[in-house]
Order: sequence, then C-alpha cells, then structure tokens
Amino acid sequence: MTPRFYTPLAHHDGDLVALPAEEAAHLTRVLRLEPGDAIRVFNGRGGEFEALVDSLSRAEVRVRVGAACAPAPEPRVAVTLAQAVLKGDKMDDVVRDAVMMGVAAVLPVVTARSEVTLASLARGRRRERWARVAIASAKQCGRATVPPILEPRTFADAAAALSALTLPGPGLMFVEPSAGADAAPLGELAPLPPRETTAVVGPEGGWTREEVERGAAACRLVTLGGRTLRADAMALVALSALFALWREF
Repeated sequence: MTPRFYTPLAHHDGDLVALPAEEAAHLTRVLRLEPGDAIRVFNGRGGEFEALVDSLSRAEVRVRVGAACAPAPEPRVAVTLAQAVLKGDKMDDVVRDAVMMGVAAVLPVVTARSEVTLASLARGRRRERWARVAIASAKQCGRATVPPILEPRTFADAAAALSALTLPGPGLMFVEPSAGADAAPLGELAPLPPRETTAVVGPEGGWTREEVERGAAACRLVTLGGRTLRADAMALVALSALFALWREF
C-alpha cells in the first residue's frame, strides 16, 4: 500500500510542498523513504494526490504533487459528534474512532459530570492534541478530509446553540434507557437520512436530570437498548448504528 501523508499545502499537480514536521519525521525516521519514492498526499479538505519524495534535509521534506486520485468516500450525512470530554486519554480514542467512522466535525463538551473545565482544556492544549489525533486517523483510514475539532463548549452553550440551529440539526441526544418515556429506541428513527445532524454523547457518570431536560428541548432523545455501554465506546456504537440505519455502509 502506498504510504499517505498529510500536508495542507497540496492543491495542484506540479506543486512542490513541504510536509509538516510530524509527517516529515514519519517519512524519514519510520518509513525511511528516499527521494524518488512514490507516496500519496492529502490536504485535509478532500483533495488527494499521487506524489513523489523530492528532497530530504534536516530542516524539511519536500514532495512533488502529481495527479489527483480518489480518496475514501465521505458519508452523505454530515454528522457532528458533540462528545462529553472523557477522563485521561479516552477522548483521544473517541476522536480517532469518530474520524474513522466519517464524522464531519467533533465538538468537545464539558458537562456537569465531566472531570475537566474549559480552562483546563485550554491550558493542556487538548484541542490541538485532538486535532493531531484526527489527522492521524484520517491518514490511516483513507479519508482526505480531516474533520475540525471545534472550540470546546459547556453543555448548556451547546444545547442553546442546537436550539438556535447554529449547529447542524436536528440533534440526537443519546441517553440511558432510564432517562424517561421521551427517549425512543434508535431503531424507531426514520431510515430516510437527514442532510446533517448532531449526535450528542455523554460522560462517564451519565447525564444529570437537568441536562436531559435541557437536551430534550434541543434534541430528540434516543437510546441504544437496555445495556450500559462504556462512555468511550458509546460514540463508536452510536455512529455505527446511525450509519447502518441510513445505509452508509
């Protein structure tokens, strides 16, 4: 399989572009490629190209962009994953899997039971870290589009934005089966896919009653059956179920 590399500078056949530092390190130190070796490059905005390694130096790696080629297809439904931020490195896994599944964007959300704050996320430069995870996942799964990691928000702000239709809608909020009679099994959703939607997934400790009530005003409450799923697996299961329902597979 031809190795793939990310560079936002690749746009046209004949371009001579430098790889980002992490991509250059992977090309030289891990794969040990040489000038003249064939690769592919993608720009994160849907463009993918054949390319050749042009030159290597301690400062940078340059590649010569060639003909455009077809990347993995994007889903018809643009799904924004609004994911409650999880503990430790679990959020990395959620971002990796969500990008692999084909989400259009990831919105990190701080909820009442999240063990982080917006300030701590900013201090830890977590958004930048998740952006790197998104690039690596797109690189591995064949996507030429790198979904943006949106600015983290509180759940209250995200729900208000959904209500005001400033985020893709209609929203689907995944809740525990005990959330109440307003929560419907996912299988009861209409199989006709929307053009875009937001899937809202909660934290390890689950949603508070107030959050469920707030979410119900902005989203349709849905469940994935009677079993309790791990918080770090919930997004992958939910996205898989949605895409199967909408015949994206």
